Amino acid sequence: MKKITSRDNATFRQLRLLAESSRERRKQGKTVLDGIHLVSAWVERHGPPDLVAVSESGAQQAEISDFLALHPKTVAQVFSDALFREVSPVTTPTGILAMVSIPHPPSSAKLQGSCVLLEAIQDAGNLGSILRSSAAAGVVDIFLGPGCAQVWSPRVLRAAMGAHFQLRIHEHAALPEVIRNFSGISVSTRLDATATIFELDLAGPVAWVFGNEGSGLAADTAALTRQVARIPMPGKTESLNVAAAASICLFEEVRQKLAGCASQNT
Repeated sequence: MKKITSRDNATFRQLRLLAESSRERRKQGKTVLDGIHLVSAWVERHGPPDLVAVSESGAQQAEISDFLALHPKTVAQVFSDALFREVSPVTTPTGILAMVSIPHPPSSAKLQGSCVLLEAIQDAGNLGSILRSSAAAGVVDIFLGPGCAQVWSPRVLRAAMGAHFQLRIHEHAALPEVIRNFSGISVSTRLDATATIFELDLAGPVAWVFGNEGSGLAADTAALTRQVARIPMPGKTESLNVAAAASICLFEEVRQKLAGCASQNT
């Protein structure tokens, strides 16, 4: 393993730029994965990353050394602990980073069942949580409209816990076009809607459309959805966090589909 001790090293400079700059990530088409869980999830789905970097202390961790031993083609570059702290996107470095090329789904890819459309979701934690819930619910396609946080940023990647690698993520999507062309029903949520999500028929493909944490969906986007529903809240809380709302909606769909399968088998 090559040891790096200088800030003038090209790999050090590249990793630090990718960790800190969304502009640089877009320019290079690359991002940084932090932690053994994300790195392992990437390798399982996509194969060896472009580059692996470990800290001197991280190289001594059993989980990291076992990973490197299992993947001998993945040659790690070892940074001094001080330099590794400078390139790590987290306050407490995990000891391992990987640089990867951001995957892009083919433009000809056909939708596989339900999908999630996001408009101006700006909080990285919310975005990552929605991706994680979507993957857990069996959704494949995610469409990000204008104003969303950068989906391949280290913060969103950490929040999603590897969900990125199970999804087809369509950035800079024209949400109105996706809604119009969707063959199933499209659903948005609104606090004053008459119907609840539990009253909707979610047996077929559903395009769930979620908007900004504060202002919700833009009026013209909401007007395009075929169904508008609310999540009943008998408590005194005025609204739900968008990530929590998305999870409730997605798993109500899962519940209905499982119930439908069960009834067909009886």
